Amino acid sequence: MIYLSQLLGNPVLDANGEKIGVVNDLGIATREVFPRVTSLAFRGPGKTPFMISWRKYVDSFDDGEVRLAVPATDIRFSYLQPDEVLIARDLLNKQIVDTRGMRVVRVNDLKLSDTSQSQLRLLGAEVGARGILRALSPALERLAVRAAHAFGDEIPEKIIAWNYMDLIDRDLSSVKLSVSHQTLDDLHPADVADIIEQLDPRLRGQVFAQLDDAQAAEAIAELDDDEMAARIMDNMEDADASRMLSEMDPDDAAELVGELDYERAEKLLRLMGIKEQRAIRQLLGYKDDTAGRIMTSEFVALPRDTTVAEVVDRMRALPEDFEPVNYIYVTDDEEKLAGVVPVRRLFVSQPEDTIGKLASDDAVLTARPDDDQEDVAEDIAKYNLLAMPVVDENSGKILGIVTVDDALDVLEEEHEEDLRIAGGSTNTSDSGESSGEFLRFLRNQMWFFFWAIAGLALALLLGPEIGIAVSVGAPVALVAASEMIRYVTGFFIEYDEDDEDAPSIGGFAVKGLAIGVVWAAIVLLVVVGVNGVLSTASEGLGAVVFELLRGFEAAAVVIVLSFATAPAYLKILRQRDANGADTSGLALQIAALAIALVVFVVVAFLLTTPIMG
Repeated sequence: MIYLSQLLGNPVLDANGEKIGVVNDLGIATREVFPRVTSLAFRGPGKTPFMISWRKYVDSFDDGEVRLAVPATDIRFSYLQPDEVLIARDLLNKQIVDTRGMRVVRVNDLKLSDTSQSQLRLLGAEVGARGILRALSPALERLAVRAAHAFGDEIPEKIIAWNYMDLIDRDLSSVKLSVSHQTLDDLHPADVADIIEQLDPRLRGQVFAQLDDAQAAEAIAELDDDEMAARIMDNMEDADASRMLSEMDPDDAAELVGELDYERAEKLLRLMGIKEQRAIRQLLGYKDDTAGRIMTSEFVALPRDTTVAEVVDRMRALPEDFEPVNYIYVTDDEEKLAGVVPVRRLFVSQPEDTIGKLASDDAVLTARPDDDQEDVAEDIAKYNLLAMPVVDENSGKILGIVTVDDALDVLEEEHEEDLRIAGGSTNTSDSGESSGEFLRFLRNQMWFFFWAIAGLALALLLGPEIGIAVSVGAPVALVAASEMIRYVTGFFIEYDEDDEDAPSIGGFAVKGLAIGVVWAAIVLLVVVGVNGVLSTASEGLGAVVFELLRGFEAAAVVIVLSFATAPAYLKILRQRDANGADTSGLALQIAALAIALVVFVVVAFLLTTPIMG
């Protein structure tokens, strides 16, 4: 086995032993299962690039040199063929897609198999630390491996086989990969979406260029980040973007169009067919976060006298990309929703049976178009439904259905929003693991940084000894401010403003203030007790020791004031939620800590200054 890093820069010698250049790259034939090295690229005198046939001219090679079979005068130069790529130029240090692990990785080195003295084949890409170390120095790699082994650990090779690599960093539309090569086309749209979210922004468009309209539509619908989807759409040509929207389910297309600016959205809609455009515009007419906005207009509703045989014929005539049908909705003579029949029931019924006869006698669970999407999603989950019809309140006619997959998306979005407000993290990717740990530490121990600022501020105002002594009480005030934010966000998440059983804002304020008063009272009792002990036991203690207690007195004041402001934070959360704006629990915590810090410094200064005077 040999690595590309061991070949690059090696001298190229002709049959007479004369150096004619240094190895610059290797070309491979991508049609093969294990790509054979077909070309040798090297830099000649004056860094002039040359390319020659590997099979025709290379006699032998190792990690020290490449020797040719002919003298320099007999060499005939060649060009890269349409089915070839240069592995150093097109793969090394580039992002690729690992189609088996469904992840984006960077190629640190390339592993080659020397099947004979003169033939090389590409096995795969090294994406681990050893590739980086080897590129710096093979000796450094060996040293690191030995050191790890000495400590009972290993630094393994991380090789992605060629047939699980998809190339995204250049236009390979003319390159025909091997029949066994697994590409993005073979992946589930959800996996493609996960890969796209991991890519550098400049490469996302290149991935979409490899997909046909249907695949691109399915992949973009699976993206969790609506803003990312809108940016991808903005970078597409108008005709391509419009065709992709036409391939999407109407509810997914409406959600994406809603993220675009007005002019861009109108241009794309005008380019669409009348039927698709009408379906999307109807959904856009409903408010955000309502059942009407997430429902799909693709459903099957038939009169009650329709027979099972006729239903089957109608279903066979549906387009292949029609929304999966789980229920047949039954309508009366006025086209009002009158019942529902699960599709599975058709299979155990007689062809002449009518769907009116098969419909359940129980009342059909429905939603109105203006109902909150979270309430609809929770009802679908509660009653184990695969879809819920959305019915016009006045006419009773069915307008669309909310499917279980859309309901799950809503519940996931709400869960992530609750985590953000509560100060949790939704980042579970490997690439963000270290940053996630740091943010978790920062969020949980943030009071420490504000304590350091409080100590510095009081030291400047009161002098080092007194200032530091007073600042000892700051952590109590800062932790209380953090707990107040948890109290607010917990109440916001648990109770909706419109819930009839939700406690009133007055009750919330009284409870919060009571918590603050009890907490402050405990702190003051500790201060009184310690102050009494110090007064009787050690009359000679300096003023600095007693000023330490002034810091806890200031903390008690801050605790009460922090919990007294809890209704204001709750009002901010509810207003932002009503306006559709996301709110970070981390941002709320920073704001509360900053206010608590300022109040603590001011109160501590006022309590301490008379004593100093």
